[in-house]
Amino acid sequence: MADFNNHYNTLQVLPDATSGEIKQAYRRLVKQFHPDRNRADGDSEQIIRINAAYEILKDTANRRSYDRQLNASKVQTKPTSSVKSNSIPRKRGRAADEQVQKWLQQVYQPVNGLLDNILNSLDEQIDELAADPFDDELLEGFQDYLKNCRDFLKEAQSIFRSMPNPPIVASAAAHLYYCLNHLADGLDELNYFPLNYDDRYLHVGQELFRIAAGLHDDVQSALADFA
Repeated sequence: MADFNNHYNTLQVLPDATSGEIKQAYRRLVKQFHPDRNRADGDSEQIIRINAAYEILKDTANRRSYDRQLNASKVQTKPTSSVKSNSIPRKRGRAADEQVQKWLQQVYQPVNGLLDNILNSLDEQIDELAADPFDDELLEGFQDYLKNCRDFLKEAQSIFRSMPNPPIVASAAAHLYYCLNHLADGLDELNYFPLNYDDRYLHVGQELFRIAAGLHDDVQSALADFA
């Protein structure tokens, strides 16, 4: 389909598709493009775009906001005459720049700060806990740390969902989405450790945090040109 960044086109559905049709299309495309399930058609970048599109369209409020943004974009880019059409690219460029700056200020920057609070503190917490994993005081401190991280993550997820990302930063937003997901999974793993003292949960949690940190770096690299 023509518009690479249109979420409806990405999921290969019409703008008036029902939530059931969107979900069905999402599942079909994930199966089609997932590298682990289909070596012939596997495409990890396409999977990122599919997940980013579904994250917006599956939620009623986010979809409504995206539809308004999409409709406004169509109005802005529709020429009314041959004379006026010459100035449209400049207006569209300014509008796109303003849209990106708004997203950076209201979504990316606060989420980035919260991610720094989570990602930069795990190794220190693990080192402290390693002194004596069975010490009640150290274990309580570790649990308090996990709770704080969950609070940071919950706030970051809420901010991330508060505004649809501009199409031009879709790749960065997708990496950010996956970063948040890996952190959520990592915190789930770490939270199991105080229940049974199994070091495997610590190792898996650390690995998920490591992957999240890599995705976080990818986000920053993708947005370097907009800084």
